[in-house]
Amino acid sequence: MHTFNSDGVEIAYQTAGDGPPILLIHGFASNARVNWWDTGWVKTLTDAGRRVITFDHRGHGASEKLYVSSLYPAAEMAEDARRLLDHMGIGQADVMGYSMGARVSAFLTIAHPDRVRRAVFAGLASRMITGVGGAEAIALALEAPSRSDVTDMGARAFRMFAEQTKSDLKALAACIRSSREKITVEELARIRVPVLVVAGDKDDVAGDVDTLVKAIPGATGVMLANRNHMNAVGDRGYKDAVLAFLA
Repeated sequence: MHTFNSDGVEIAYQTAGDGPPILLIHGFASNARVNWWDTGWVKTLTDAGRRVITFDHRGHGASEKLYVSSLYPAAEMAEDARRLLDHMGIGQADVMGYSMGARVSAFLTIAHPDRVRRAVFAGLASRMITGVGGAEAIALALEAPSRSDVTDMGARAFRMFAEQTKSDLKALAACIRSSREKITVEELARIRVPVLVVAGDKDDVAGDVDTLVKAIPGATGVMLANRNHMNAVGDRGYKDAVLAFLA
């Protein structure tokens, strides 16, 4: 794993394969290894002839941990992604994000349309616009002395996942308090690159696919049958749809 300095924050990243580049952006409380390598995505894409770039968000994985919530707006996390492309000398890449990573990918696409060839927003659909909610409950769950002190079951699930990924709970609490920025329909309407939206039909976090597809000119959508927020990420149908879209 390599690191680079993103405007004062050390960001860890990895690459694999050769060919046209694709940047993968992971979700909240996860990391590149859990989200993309362990689910077979890196192998799938390198086998398809792609150069894959993954990185850990600020506050996540092997990247620097920050404990002030104002340092975690999604738009700034998108700048980490852009600076990584700069650092690697990549002018334009395909981009795919999952959950929080989809939000970050959308901010990147809106702010730097010349850097994104195609974009996949997965694990976050209509709630990119309407908001997910529950950020403070999740932050409090992450800050609680132990998992047994958390009574909110939804927030407790995030605490359990964060512990499974061996995350820094205090850094994640700071992140969740400012990273769930909504994106307006007007901002999404400015996107001109091809976009694929993917979510499971049982994903209560993502919301519905059609609403986001309609907000982005020319976008297409795929709904994954019998998949929720946690098990959609490694779905074979998701991978097949992305490979077809990128081709």
